Amino acid sequence: MSTADLPAGPAPVSGPAPVSGAFAMEAGGLLDVLGVAAVVLDARGRIVLWSPQAETVFGYSAAEALGRPAVTLLVAEAHRDEVLALFARVMAGGGPWAGVFPIRRRDGRTVPVEFRNTRLEDDQGQAYALGLATDRATVRRVEQDLALSSRLVAHSPIGLAVLDLDLRFVLVNPALERITGLPATGHLGRGFGQAVPSPDAPAVERALREVLETGVPVLSRRVRGPVREAGRDAPQGTDRPDTDEAAAESESESVWSVSLYRLETTGRRVVGVAAAVVDVTEQHRAERAAARARNRLAVIASASERVGTTLDLDLTAHELAELVVPEFADIAAVDVLEDVLTGPRPGGTDASGPAVFRALAVETAYPTVARDAADPVGDPARYGAERLVTRCARTGRPVLVAHVTDADLAHIARDATAAGLLREAGVHSYLAVPLRARGVVLGVLDLKRARNAVPFDRDDVLLAVELAARAAVAIDNARWYRHQQRTALALQRHLLPHGPARLNGLDAAYRYQPASAAVEVGGDWFDAIPLADGKTALVVGDVMGSGINAAATMGQVRTAARTLAGLGLAPSVVLTELDRTVAGLDEMATCLYAVYDPGSASCRIANAGHPPPVHVPADGLPRLLDLSTGAPLGVGGVPFETEEVPFRPGDSLVLYTDGLVETRDQDIDVRLAALTALLDGPPRSLEETCDLLLDALRAPDAPDDVALLIARARPLPASGDGDKDNTKDGDGKEGAA
Repeated sequence: MSTADLPAGPAPVSGPAPVSGAFAMEAGGLLDVLGVAAVVLDARGRIVLWSPQAETVFGYSAAEALGRPAVTLLVAEAHRDEVLALFARVMAGGGPWAGVFPIRRRDGRTVPVEFRNTRLEDDQGQAYALGLATDRATVRRVEQDLALSSRLVAHSPIGLAVLDLDLRFVLVNPALERITGLPATGHLGRGFGQAVPSPDAPAVERALREVLETGVPVLSRRVRGPVREAGRDAPQGTDRPDTDEAAAESESESVWSVSLYRLETTGRRVVGVAAAVVDVTEQHRAERAAARARNRLAVIASASERVGTTLDLDLTAHELAELVVPEFADIAAVDVLEDVLTGPRPGGTDASGPAVFRALAVETAYPTVARDAADPVGDPARYGAERLVTRCARTGRPVLVAHVTDADLAHIARDATAAGLLREAGVHSYLAVPLRARGVVLGVLDLKRARNAVPFDRDDVLLAVELAARAAVAIDNARWYRHQQRTALALQRHLLPHGPARLNGLDAAYRYQPASAAVEVGGDWFDAIPLADGKTALVVGDVMGSGINAAATMGQVRTAARTLAGLGLAPSVVLTELDRTVAGLDEMATCLYAVYDPGSASCRIANAGHPPPVHVPADGLPRLLDLSTGAPLGVGGVPFETEEVPFRPGDSLVLYTDGLVETRDQDIDVRLAALTALLDGPPRSLEETCDLLLDALRAPDAPDDVALLIARARPLPASGDGDKDNTKDGDGKEGAA
C-alpha cells in the first residue's frame, strides 16, 4: 500500500521475528509506548484484576486496588452517578464505551484518561467489565507523532520506503513512485531487484542485508536508476557532432542517492529497513560536466606543455598521439597529407577524390591487434574517398561514429583484413578531427575506443578539436621548419665542393655534417683550391647564424674567397678583402686561409677568429699551431697576419670549424687536447682519420654543424721543374709572405 492508504497508525510489517522458529517475545511495542492499563470489574463494580500498567496510570498498587469498588477508588464524587450509569449500560449489554474521563489518582490529582470499556462473560455466565485505559496526554502525543510521520512520508520530496525482514517493500511514498517511475503496486511485496530495474540492484540488495544484520546505516550511496527513454542513436558516420543525439544515451541515465537504516522498536526489536532515496541525476550530470571540464582544461594545459616541444615533425606527432592515449582514446593515429610534407604550401584534398596520407605516429594504450590495422608509420598510403579519415580532411569537419558497426569498420579501416583486426580488438567508437592550421587542413587525428566502454560524445569532440587545433600549429611550425631546413641543407651541400679536387702535391679528405634534426643548418664551409702556380689554397670558415640566410652568406663568401685565391694574394690580404665583403653583407664569419707551396715545403696561413689548425708532422707529435687569431670577418679595420710553418712531405694539416670541438659541458682546452690526442696514433688514411675525429668528438644531437678538411703533403716527383716558385704575393714580392 502507499501512504495514501495508511490509517493513523503504525506502518505494517511482515515476516517472522529474528528468533529462529519462535514468535517475538520482546517488549518495546506500541502498547508499551502507550502504557495501556487493564482493569477488570465484577458485576458489582469491584476490582478483580489490576495490571502492572494500572499502577503506573492510576498510582495504586494491586494490593490497594483489588476488591475495592472502582467508582469510589478512582472517581470523584461529582462524577460517580454518570460513571455508574455508563457501567450499568455496558453490563446490561448495551455495547462498549470509549472516551475520555477524569480519574482521581492516588496522589489526589485528577487527570484525563483515555478509556475503552467492554462487557466480558466467563464460562459460568458471570459478567465482568474490562477497562483498557491510558494517559490521554500519551495517546495524543502518539497520535500527533503518527499524523506527523504520515504527512511527512506522504508529502516528502524524498523517496521513502520500508522493507520488511524479508527485504520486501511494505511501504512506499508518492515521491519514490515518481523517482522510480513505478506505482506502489509495482513495489509492494517485491524485493528491490524485482521492483526496480537498476543495474546496481545486486549491490543495493547486499547493502540492505548488511544493514539489517549489522545495524550500520549506509549513507548517500550513489545508485544508478532505471534508464529512461533515450533519444535515437546518432546516425552512423555522422559528421555533425553539434547535435544532441551523440549525448542521448548518457542523458537518459538516472542517478540516485540512497541511504539505508535499520528499523527497531523502543525495545530494540528489529522490524525492517527504511530507505531514503533522492534523485541526484542533475547534480550528477553537473558534477560530471564539471569534472570533464576540469579534465579538458588539464589535457589542454598538458598539450601546451607536451606537444610541440621541438621543431621535429615526427616527434611532435608522437607527442600528440601519446597525449591522448590512454586517458582519451585507446588507439590514436596522426595522419598528415602527403603534399603537406613535400611542399611549403599544401594543396589540400580533392573534394571528391582520394587522398594520399602519411602516418606520422600510432599509439595504443595496451598491446592490441588494432596497431596492425593502422597504416605503417612513415609510408605514404592512398585513402579512398569513402574512408572517414578522407572525409574529415576533405570537409575540414570532425567525423563522429559513437557506435561503430561492421559497416562503419569498412570505412574506417584500409581494407577488409584491417577491418577484421579492428573488430577483433573490440573497437566500438570512432572519432576523427582535422588538423587545421592557418586555414589549411594538414591532416587528421584519428581516435578509437575499445576497452574504454564509454562512446565518444559531443564533449569529446570539443576537446579533440581543441587539442587538434593546438597541435596543428605545432605540426605546421615543424613542417615549415623541416622544409626550410631541407632547403638550407640542400643549398649548403650545393655550395660546398662536390668531389675531390686535383691538387698539386697534396692529398685531401673532407667531411661536412649538418646540425642535428632539431636545429637549423649552419654556415660552415671548406674549400681546397688548386692555384695556377702549382700551389693549393686551403680554406675553412663559419658564417655566424643558421638557416637559409647563413647558407646563402656562406655561398657568397666562398665564391669571393675562390676569386681572391685565383689572384695569388697573400693570405692576410685575402682575409682583408673578405672582411670588407662580409661587412658589406652585414654579417660576421670566422675563417682560416692557408696556401701550401710544395716547392718551399711550407704553408703560409692567416686566421680571422677561427679555431687553430692542427699540424701533424710525419715524424713528430701533433700540435696546435700558435697563430695570431685576428678578429672575425665583418668586424672591419682589424689587420690580419700571414705566418709561415714548415709543411714537409708526409705532414698533415687538420682544419675544422668550432662544431667539432665546442660543447656546453667541457672546456675548450680539454676538447682541443682530445683532438690532438686522437691524431697522435698509428698511421691512418685521411678518410679513416676524418671518420675517427667525427665519431669520437661529435655527439649525435650536436647543435652545430661541422666542416672538416685534412690535407697531407705528398713527395714531389723527381724533377727540378716543379721546385721553383715564381709566384708573386699580394704585395708584389716574389716568394715572400
